[in-house]
Amino acid sequence: MSDLHAQFETATQEAKALPKTPSNENLLLLYSYYKQATAGDVSGKRPGFTNMVGRAKYDAWENLKGTSQDDAMQAYIDLVKALQNE
Repeated sequence: MSDLHAQFETATQEAKALPKTPSNENLLLLYSYYKQATAGDVSGKRPGFTNMVGRAKYDAWENLKGTSQDDAMQAYIDLVKALQNE
């Protein structure tokens, strides 16, 4: 496993134990970076207008379309570190 992957795995565990709950904006960023890092570009249909949470998650992930999985991992790691220092 590469160093980046190891750091990403550590960051995913640290994200679950943040000192305070991140804002909705940061939660969406964490979600979208995680999905881009682990699954690549968004796929499937956009949820309907009655599913606002699913739609927000889909849109946040879709905003990262074309971002490499390594770049998404690094962005996730950096965001977790920033949230730990808040």
